[in-house]
Amino acid sequence: MRVEFPEFRLGKVLATSFTGTLSERHGKAVERIPTPQRLVDWLAVNGLAVDSCTIAQLDLARQLRESIHAAATAAAIQDALPASAVHVINDRSAQGRAAAILTPEGERRWRLGSASPVEDALSVIAADAISIIAGERDGKLALCASPTCRAAFFDTSQSRTRRWCDMNTCGNRQKKARFNANQRKNARSAE
Repeated sequence: MRVEFPEFRLGKVLATSFTGTLSERHGKAVERIPTPQRLVDWLAVNGLAVDSCTIAQLDLARQLRESIHAAATAAAIQDALPASAVHVINDRSAQGRAAAILTPEGERRWRLGSASPVEDALSVIAADAISIIAGERDGKLALCASPTCRAAFFDTSQSRTRRWCDMNTCGNRQKKARFNANQRKNARSAE
């Protein structure tokens, strides 16, 4: 029997997509990488294919994920970055030996080393987090307006006023709740 896992919530920014592998942090949390194989799957979907992953590497990945989330959240609310999160992000970034390569189509891809491909993949994610938290990319860090989600995301919209980490999940859920509340209010007013 095949075990079903929640779908990945993919975004355009690697580091914040990675933090999205744990969603609904302030509600009923949804873990999208509960097993080493799911981390392998997530990395493959994001152009960082590895053959296998150990439990210890999954633990490193989750530690990195939570550190990126903590640092991105602090940056989004213009608070001091947690020293422990910065330490983990920097360590993961420094541990890898991934190399950016150019494809014949003019796209950047990552070549991961054969000795420690998971660590190399995590270093790419950590380096991406560093670039967005340091403000090196065009956009701004923000937090999802959903009270149960509060995911950090990188807003690249023209106005930089995006409210939801994902309009198809959090945004629609909030709009539906607002609509239902208005319907109940209108029904009581009509009585």
